[in-house]
Amino acid sequence: MTSHRILNPAEHGALRVRADAAPELGDGVMSCLVVPAEFRRLAPEYPILFRYDGESRSFSAMALFGFEGGENLFLEGGRWDAASRPFAMAVQPFLVGRPQAGQGAGQVHIDMDHPRVTMAGAEGVRVFDDAGQPSPWLEEIAGMLGALDEGYRASGAFYAALDRHDLLEPFSMDVTLDNGASHRLVGYHLINEEKLGTLDGAALAELHGAGHLELVYMALASLGNLGKLVRRKNRRADG
Repeated sequence: MTSHRILNPAEHGALRVRADAAPELGDGVMSCLVVPAEFRRLAPEYPILFRYDGESRSFSAMALFGFEGGENLFLEGGRWDAASRPFAMAVQPFLVGRPQAGQGAGQVHIDMDHPRVTMAGAEGVRVFDDAGQPSPWLEEIAGMLGALDEGYRASGAFYAALDRHDLLEPFSMDVTLDNGASHRLVGYHLINEEKLGTLDGAALAELHGAGHLELVYMALASLGNLGKLVRRKNRRADG
C-alpha cells in the first residue's frame, strides 16, 4: 500500500525519516531503475543492464544488486557498501509528483506508508527544522529528486538511439558459486559490442554529438562489476 502526500511543514513538521539501510526499509531488492545521466557515477560500483517492458514497448536501465529476488549484496551492517547509491534508492520515501492537471513544476511527495517514515521522538532524520524550513538532508534529497526527474525525461532520446542502431541484445548469465550453488540471471539486455564496432563514422558521430556514445561505453564498462558481484555472493555464502 502507498499513501502519497504533498510534503509540507504544516502536515509533516514533526516527521522523521530513517536514513539507514536494511531489507525491511525497502532496500531488499536485486535491482532498481537508473537513468542514463547516472551511468558515470554508478558504473564503478554496479553492473548496469537493460530491461525491456513489453507493455510499454520500451527499455529502461537497471543497476544490479544481486542474483535472486530480494537479494541486495550491497547491504552491510545497516549501510550501503558502495560509494554511491542510485537516486531511485536514495530518495525513498520521497518521489516527484505533478499537479492534477499534469502540467507545471514537480512537487516533492512522500509515501506516508513507507517503512522509512517515523514520527517525532522516533529514530530518523528530521525533514523540517523548528522554523518549518527544509532540513539540509531534505534539501539534498530534493536535489536528487530533481536530477532523477530530469534524467528520466531526457532518457527517451538515448533509448531511441539504441533502438535505431539496434545496439541492445538479450543477455543471460549462469552463476556457479564456490559452494556449488547456481543461479541463472535472465530477462536483461546489454550493449551489443559487435554491432557497436561495425557502426560507420556518421553513426558514431551522431551518437557522440548527442552525448550517447559516452553512456554506451559507461554501460559496457560497468559489466566488469558482474564478477565483483559474484565475489560478493561467494563471501555472503561462505559467511
